[in-house]
Order: sequence, then C-alpha cells, then structure tokens
Amino acid sequence: MRIAMLLHSGVGGSGVVATELGLRLAARGHEVHLIANAVPFRLADERHDNVFFHQIGSMTYPLFDAPLTTLAEASKVVEVVEQYGIDVIHAHYAIPHAAAALIARAMVRTRPIPAIVTTLHGTDVTLVGLDAAYLRATQWSIESSDAVSAVSRYLADTTINDMGVRRDTIHVVYNAVDTMRFRPGNDPSLRSRYASDSEHLLVHVSNFRPVKRIEDVIRMFALVHAELPARLLMIGDGPDRPRAVAVAESLDVLDRVRFLGSFPRIERLLACADLFVLPSSKESFGLSALEAMASGVPVIASNIGGLSEVIEHGVSGFLHDVGDTAAMASSALELLHDRHRMAAFRHAARHRAMHVFDPTANVGAYLDLYERALGHVRPDG
Repeated sequence: MRIAMLLHSGVGGSGVVATELGLRLAARGHEVHLIANAVPFRLADERHDNVFFHQIGSMTYPLFDAPLTTLAEASKVVEVVEQYGIDVIHAHYAIPHAAAALIARAMVRTRPIPAIVTTLHGTDVTLVGLDAAYLRATQWSIESSDAVSAVSRYLADTTINDMGVRRDTIHVVYNAVDTMRFRPGNDPSLRSRYASDSEHLLVHVSNFRPVKRIEDVIRMFALVHAELPARLLMIGDGPDRPRAVAVAESLDVLDRVRFLGSFPRIERLLACADLFVLPSSKESFGLSALEAMASGVPVIASNIGGLSEVIEHGVSGFLHDVGDTAAMASSALELLHDRHRMAAFRHAARHRAMHVFDPTANVGAYLDLYERALGHVRPDG
C-alpha cells in the first residue's frame, strides 16, 4: 500500500505519532510519504528505504497577511498523489491537514482516487476546532473523511458531543510506544551530569505551551525539594519558558532546575528519572507520559482528558485535579520516601506500556482503518 501522511514536524505528540507509525508501516513493506513543512522531529534520527519526505513549499506576498499554507499543502499532496499513485492519505490533525487532503483530492486528475483517513489528536478539535473561525471547517473535514480515528475514548466522546458527529463515525486507536527504545536502564554517567546519587531526579517534557502548565511543574517541584533533595529537568521549549524561569527564581529553586531545550535521544534521560510530571490543563492522550511509563518511570499528572486511559491512578502513577500542586507533590513524596512502593509502580508502569499500547496492535488497527476507507471510495476494489 502507498500511504501519504500529513503531519506537523515539531516535537509535539501528533508529529511523533505520525512519524513512528510511518516507520512501522514501512518496516512491514508499505511505501510511506511524509508531507510536512520541515523534516519531522523523530525522522531526524531514523531512516528507512520505504519512507520518503516531501517538504511543503511556501511564499510570502504583500497582499496576504500570512502565507497560504493550507493551499500550499494541498498542492504538494496533489503532486505526491499523482506522481506516486497514493492509495491512502492519512491526515494527522483535522485542521489544517484533513482540510488540505480533501482540497487536494478534489484537484487530483489521476485515478483511482485515494482514500482519506483523519486521526484526531486533541487540540485540533478541543481547542482550535471549536473556535468559531474554524468550527465549520473542522466539522466538514471530519464528516468528509472516509475514516476517522481518535487517540483516546475521551477525545472521541468530546468530538461526538461538541462537533455533533455521529458516534459510529470515530474509531479509537490508542497511540503506541516503542518499548525497546523507551525502556528502563539508568545510565549512571548521564544521570550524574544532572543529579548526584543522593538527589532525586524529576523530569517534564512538553512544548511549553499554556495548556502544559509548566509553572505548576516548578511549583510542585519546589514543594518536593523542600522535603527531599531533588533536581528537575525541563525538556522542550515554547512560549511559557520565561514565566517558568521567573517562577523558579521566585521560589528559590532556579539552581535546581535545568532547561535543556530539545533533546533528540530523550529516552536516555527518561530512563534516568525517578518521576515524570505532567500537570496539563488539556491532554487528549499524553504520549510523553506513556514514553515515561515505558521507561519504568511513574507519572504524576492531572486527572484530565485521556490521561486516565493511560495512567492507572495509584498503580502506575497518580492523577490529581488541575492546579493542585500540593496534592501532586504529596504523591511524589509518598513514592520517593517508599523504595518498595516505588519499585512496584515502576514495574506496573512498564507492564502497562508494554501490554496496552503495543505497536504491533497499533499498526494493525490503522491498516484495518485504511482498508475500511478504501472500501468506501473504491467499493469494487
């Protein structure tokens, strides 16, 4: 099967999910074409003979307030479909990627036409898609796709309720994690760069957007450090970084916090961590939490969105109300004080990641979805 994937290229979850799915499909012999505005973050370290990257062009013109990126993306999709005989276009994000895919299909001159599969990842429907400026376009993109999936039951239900989409329209396909890449295995020499043997190491990974509430990461950490010696690694970057630095300085823990920016081999750092912290106000799945769990690291997170489908409260981590940094710190200290309970949580986190979010099952589910979509546009095969 020839598959074109439309995706975001940055460090966010949807781009990572799309890239890794593409690599797994390629490993099964499928031809995969990734279409994005830059080389996808996870593709920088991975290459496969069956994976091809196509960069979306752009231009600026004084008449327009901003580049017409959706039209540029649609044009690139047409080019790839007609040149390579694409069977399925898989859009990872309803807006703008599914919209671009649908516009492209209307322009394609070759036959048979490709099927369009849209995967909803979160803010494409819970934030951007609900804005009055994009609501109708988002609804149209979902309803016009040949098959639609969501990365959690929470996201599927939210889309059905808020978008008025039929319940049988959306299939839930959980994200997967590579448990050979993300696995326990502390590297003492790496860990020693950030914390001594007597210090606990907490880690947060995100794009530092407001929904990630990274100031709460700092506040929670300060409460932990007040009782136990600890260090915090902040991995990623984004608009809220300056505010987080200011909060760390005001709480007198700036010297205990390292802001590392993007870290390409993130699995090496996760394996060194004692706890992973994710106090988001919105989280449709929580891929970074799953990667931490696969590394044998318990997660302290908000009880929001799809996180309860990933983390078992009181088993592989703890879930608390958004903004309740005191409760989060209390749960963190509970584990850090109890070596035996920490070991049990580590084992449970790894076990759940391996058995519930298996890559083989994930690829199989998407291939089934592709076949369903092809049956919709090519009923005679």
